[in-house]
Amino acid sequence: QVQLVESGGGLVQPGGSLRLACAASGIIFSRYAMSWYRQDPGKQRKLVATITSGDITDYAVSVKGRFTISRDNAKNVVYLQMNSLKPEDSAVYICNARRAFDYWGQGTQVTVSS
Repeated sequence: QVQLVESGGGLVQPGGSLRLACAASGIIFSRYAMSWYRQDPGKQRKLVATITSGDITDYAVSVKGRFTISRDNAKNVVYLQMNSLKPEDSAVYICNARRAFDYWGQGTQVTVSS
């Protein structure tokens, strides 16, 4: 059974930082491209960042230079370091594992507010 479990969300002030983690089980983690998406209520899920099995990264324009995605294949975890957070970064952040199929986590809420 594949499980993706996100953690690290919370409330942070504008300009602050958070690090999200997604722990994967039930897959050969190192073979999967891992991504973070975010979703506002009633809106479409949007891709935030991706890291391939070969450690190639890609970012949405809105987060480039502020967010960093990384992975630890020994621990089966993908991270999203988020710096210089803005109110518009508030959303549910959802972990995705992709190879032949897509697997999704339940998400973790990030709220950026003073």
